[in-house]
Amino acid sequence: MKRSWILVVVALCLAFGLRALLLIDATALWSDELYSVGKSFQPSFRSLLAMLREDTHPPAYYGLLWLWGHWVGQSPVSLRLLSWLAYLAGGLVMVRQAMALAQVGARTRVAATAMLLAFCSPYPIRFAIEGKSYAVLVLLVALAWWWRRSAHPIAYGAVAVLAGLTHFYGLFLVLAAAAWDGWQRRWTSAAAALIGAIPALAWMAYAADYLFSSRAGSWIGVPDYALFEETLARGLGLWPLPKLALILLLLVSLRRWGGLRRLPWPSWELLDRSGLMPSLLMVLGVVAVSFVKPMAFSRYFVVLLPAVVPVVAVQIGALELNRLGRGCGLVVLSLLLISWWGPGFSELDAGVGGVREQDQFWLLSQRTSGLEERYSPRPRLFNLSDRMELAMGRIPAPSSPWGGKADLTQRLKGQDLPQQLWLASSGPPPAMERKLKPLLSQVEQAGFHCEPQVNDLTHGRLLRCRFEAMGRSE
Repeated sequence: MKRSWILVVVALCLAFGLRALLLIDATALWSDELYSVGKSFQPSFRSLLAMLREDTHPPAYYGLLWLWGHWVGQSPVSLRLLSWLAYLAGGLVMVRQAMALAQVGARTRVAATAMLLAFCSPYPIRFAIEGKSYAVLVLLVALAWWWRRSAHPIAYGAVAVLAGLTHFYGLFLVLAAAAWDGWQRRWTSAAAALIGAIPALAWMAYAADYLFSSRAGSWIGVPDYALFEETLARGLGLWPLPKLALILLLLVSLRRWGGLRRLPWPSWELLDRSGLMPSLLMVLGVVAVSFVKPMAFSRYFVVLLPAVVPVVAVQIGALELNRLGRGCGLVVLSLLLISWWGPGFSELDAGVGGVREQDQFWLLSQRTSGLEERYSPRPRLFNLSDRMELAMGRIPAPSSPWGGKADLTQRLKGQDLPQQLWLASSGPPPAMERKLKPLLSQVEQAGFHCEPQVNDLTHGRLLRCRFEAMGRSE
């Protein structure tokens, strides 16, 4: 590959990475990110561990975020910046792994392909600036596969500990690798993985009351075709099935006219050393168990990236094509990159409304700044949003916190009713209306008349409720 093409690839990766960084504060923190704030930005590490006992995820990411917040500050930007740095580091490890697995003569082409997949494709871009554990998990899994391939059991075991304690899919992957390596009679690697899994298993025992209750993962359904399609869309971007058809058409064209003599199947050694076989074993196990206890969720399959990216890069880099074949491949690659640059960033750059995952907490925090008597069916998230908006200097310190349904009930039982109060919620419109309805019924029964105050929010609602006696006097 010519030097000029390498420079083009590097420039593209820089453009994608920097665009993600520039969008770090373009959208509101959505509910899961606000929960990350509530879990991690605690006054003490002991408080953090106590809270995580009633949570779906293990503690390593939140502990790292706690340390990070005390070092660089606790704000929406610092929350997402940690993920962006992990996205960069994880991408570099995946590229290096692909080069190590490639044939010597093809390493430049393999590196270029791996860079485009690791830094520009939708899956890594989607989680590059999300205040969740996914980018850190990808980095740790990439390091685990690197040390496993390099036969460094101590480093492999140490990273396996961190991966398992970052996300339970990391634990499942470590256990699958232990089972696979044991079957292949690689006892040292199997033992390193099993030892690495012990801390995460101990955490599961510590948090067992919550993890094995009906509340844990209650939003996850049983596996179906939608799970497959959504996972595929996260990997390929918008219109995944037409893109698969385009890739298939490209392969047929290359076989007939592009100089491709045969379509090479990945070697057994490549599938094994890359970590793809343990990854596929993990997927089969998770999907099978999910028919009994649902846990297969499309965003969690981001853990497959560190194994899939090197394998795909090695396979593409090994293709020997004629001039027409290289031209056809460049056209298809350009179409993919255009779709990744446009729709691929749509969830990170939501425009003026700042919607992220159907939430608009930050705008409601700004619109209600300085108001008293604020109530919501999601008071914790609104208080965390106020806290983050205050940290960014976009609102002054609230004079009183948001109250929930119980607080509203208690307030309406008092003798001195407020002349006006405010109701707000954010989220998907049907769920938002459903959760807000009980509070609205309460205040209306108490003699208040409520009117909408904002019409420009697609995923937020704010009601001003005035006591009827006040309305009549006016």
